[in-house]
Amino acid sequence: MVMTNIEISIPEGAKTYMIDGTSEKIRNALLVYPSIVQNDISYGRAAELLGMRKMELIKLYGSMGIPYLDMTDEEFEEELETIDRWKRKQA
Repeated sequence: MVMTNIEISIPEGAKTYMIDGTSEKIRNALLVYPSIVQNDISYGRAAELLGMRKMELIKLYGSMGIPYLDMTDEEFEEELETIDRWKRKQA
């Protein structure tokens, strides 16, 4: 994977945490995350840009407490009910 350098400005106190306490993989994943949230790129495309598999990126975000599915419990239950109704129609 070809890498490029970018320059960013951060508060002085955050420098130690950005450089010393974070792996390059995590740092890069966090840099592309806003583009995923804004639907500019998919998880798959982000993973491709980062040189990893989609599932690896999802697990990496999960290890940092960032959920893959961004929905409430109620929304999730509605999705499950929709799937159940669809399965019953197919049977």
